[in-house]
Amino acid sequence: MIDLDSKLALFDDHWSPRIVAALNGQEVKLAKFLGAFDWHAHADEDEMFLVLHGSFTMEFRDRSVRLGPGQMIVVPKGVEHRPVAEKECAVMLVEPAGIVNTGDAATSERTTTGKWI
Repeated sequence: MIDLDSKLALFDDHWSPRIVAALNGQEVKLAKFLGAFDWHAHADEDEMFLVLHGSFTMEFRDRSVRLGPGQMIVVPKGVEHRPVAEKECAVMLVEPAGIVNTGDAATSERTTTGKWI
C-alpha cells in the first residue's frame, strides 16, 4: 500500500519527479509543479498526468488544457507540450521507465529520470 499524501510530504522541490511504484515497464511518479516547465516532446513515449491537489495548465503549441483535482490528461508521443502551474500543485505521472522529463529539449537543471522515494 502506498499513501500518496505521505510520499508527497517527503519532498518540497518542484519539477523533480519521485518514483513510488513500477509495473509492466512503467513508473508511477509524484511531482510538485510550480511555474512553467520547459517546452519539450517525447518522440517514443506517451505521458499521463493526474492532478492530485491544486491545478495546472498543459500548454500545447495550438491550445491549452486546464486540469484540476481528479482530472487527467495523456500527452501522446511526439506532441510538444509544457505544464504550467500558477500555484503549487501535486501530480501523479505514469511514464515508461527511464524516461527523461525534459524529453527532446536541451538538458537543464530540471532534467531527471526520477528518484525513488
